Amino acid sequence: MKSKIIAVDFDGTLCVNKWPEIGRPIHLILNYIKKEKEAGCKIILWTCRSGERLAEAVEWCEKHGLLFDAVNQNLPEVVSEFGGDTRKIVADKYIDDKNFDVFKCYSTRRPTFMPQTRVFIRR
Repeated sequence: MKSKIIAVDFDGTLCVNKWPEIGRPIHLILNYIKKEKEAGCKIILWTCRSGERLAEAVEWCEKHGLLFDAVNQNLPEVVSEFGGDTRKIVADKYIDDKNFDVFKCYSTRRPTFMPQTRVFIRR
């Protein structure tokens, strides 16, 4: 069976957004992601951070018990499936503080944005 892939943002999602510093942990999301990883999901850190700031974020996550299968890139099996790396990170779920409920948009005909630090998880 193919593992589910979850792409998760960092600032404002795993921690409170204090860019360029790192804010306090958002335990609800951290615990959810760790639980999904334990259940066999592949986890990708999907963030705008790069260079030294990205390394700090990865180290912070490791200190909080969260290890990633990939960081800002697709999993090797996805690269193989597509015959190369796509610009878009391929995932089954995207967890980001900027998410909005696309399906609700169709019924209300207007975007329903999620409040900061809340997560929309489509099941």
